[in-house]
Amino acid sequence: MFLGHFAAAFAAKALAPKVSLGTLFLAAQFADLLWPTLLLTGLERARVVPGDTVVTPLAFDHYPVSHSLVSLLGWSVALALAHFAFKRSVRGAAVVAALVTSHWFIDALVHRPDLPLYPGGHWLVGAGVWNFLPATLVLEFATLSAGVAVFVSGTRATDAIGRWALMALLGLLSAIYLANLFGPVPPDIAAVAYAGHAQWLLVAWGYWIDAHRRPVQAGPAG
Repeated sequence: MFLGHFAAAFAAKALAPKVSLGTLFLAAQFADLLWPTLLLTGLERARVVPGDTVVTPLAFDHYPVSHSLVSLLGWSVALALAHFAFKRSVRGAAVVAALVTSHWFIDALVHRPDLPLYPGGHWLVGAGVWNFLPATLVLEFATLSAGVAVFVSGTRATDAIGRWALMALLGLLSAIYLANLFGPVPPDIAAVAYAGHAQWLLVAWGYWIDAHRRPVQAGPAG
């Protein structure tokens, strides 16, 4: 999924109001932020195979470091400890950890069976919703709408940037997703990897939005 991970991050703001939206994006998308670098170094492998599923031409052959369940559990602990070291918030660290791990479970809904449980494992998981385009579209946009609704109900813009930066981001996320879905097939996997690094800009955008919005209620420390 793509939009679904951002949906989880938006919704998680309600659980830890003082954790920046940028940090929530970083946690929810950590697997996909790590994956392009691992592709370019050869530690993980994927191919461009048009028709591999109805939704994506990418065949994920080997990505145990970024996308196995056990690895993501390990990354979740690492990021949670890092967050706690800087913010001294158990609640915030727990939410960060949950978002990192959530990536595997959200991906398991849409991928064909290619998600490993642990590095070197042969049991691969995936419900295969990506083989059904209408179901994929409904799932992605419905989850994004729900996540944003939770975020908007729990925060208020402090100025015009807080309103319009959020709207612009939602438009950009939708455009990126639809372009990937209906646009031309990537020329090779290296192009996918290099383009994937641009996702860090979305994390930065999350920090920008958060600096111009405030929780409706302060809530517990995040």
